[in-house]
Amino acid sequence: MIDKNKIEEGVRLLLEGIGEDVNREGLKETPARIARMYEEIFAGMEETPKVHLSKTFHVKNHEMVLEKDIVFYSMCEHHFMPFYGKAHVAYIPDGKVVGLSKLARTVEVFAKRPQLQEQMTEQIAEALMEDLGAKGAMVVIEAEHMCMTMRGVKKPGSKTVTVVTKGEFRDNEKLQNSFYRMLKL
Repeated sequence: MIDKNKIEEGVRLLLEGIGEDVNREGLKETPARIARMYEEIFAGMEETPKVHLSKTFHVKNHEMVLEKDIVFYSMCEHHFMPFYGKAHVAYIPDGKVVGLSKLARTVEVFAKRPQLQEQMTEQIAEALMEDLGAKGAMVVIEAEHMCMTMRGVKKPGSKTVTVVTKGEFRDNEKLQNSFYRMLKL
């Protein structure tokens, strides 16, 4: 559970640490604002994808389902700076499908945590396999990381792409190529 008092206390210490006056007019309410913002940004800490992937519908079709261009915002756990981009999520149903909005909600569960893009990609694919019971899953995430844009190497516009394949997607180049063709539609 998010402890807003500890966040406020931490923000005050951070402001003091950079040499700011925490009682200055423009900063007086900043710790409380950041605590409220973190409550929203890190809402995935208290959520599980099972909630979203458990309501299913029976189907006879066992062909790929792809939800592409799912916009997300997350926070890098290394620098606590944002990274954002698009997730492309596909699965092979095993007699049941989930509502399309539930795929986007699953992405959000994992994006709204301190995160590594590589880890998030794996978590989404694993949730599709475990919580939905998919026969296969493929997740591609492309994102821009503010820790590479604002600091360090300072390369705005560079994107990191991560891919995870599971089940029927794992060693099936034909199925993977079909996924990539569908992304271009």
